[in-house]
Amino acid sequence: MENVPDLIRHIIHYSCHLLVPFVIAKLFWKENWWKAGLIMLATMLIDVDHLLADPIFDPNRCSIGFHPLHTVWAGMVYLGLLAIPSWKWRAVAVGLLWHLCTDAIDCLLGGHCLFCSLPEYLYVMS
Repeated sequence: MENVPDLIRHIIHYSCHLLVPFVIAKLFWKENWWKAGLIMLATMLIDVDHLLADPIFDPNRCSIGFHPLHTVWAGMVYLGLLAIPSWKWRAVAVGLLWHLCTDAIDCLLGGHCLFCSLPEYLYVMS
């Protein structure tokens, strides 16, 4: 995929992080949509793992598969959180999974190949 201009890429990325969680919350948790949206917004705290990287911020780096809380393994844990029978925990799970999707979209828009490192994951799993 060809790179999308940075301004468009950033608008899409931050809209997905800051606005879409409230749309998702409205669809799934009509009575508690505001609280669910805030919970989903709070899942952006997984970006604390960026502090482990050097440099902390690199606009040309894809978060998916690089930062520990942005890996396939972390995603499987987030998926498992959906099994907890509580709308709050499910909002956390959906927020975390949406965060990974948003970062994956950003990687694709930045011209990164998401599946290029897939053979590494499959090798580690075997």
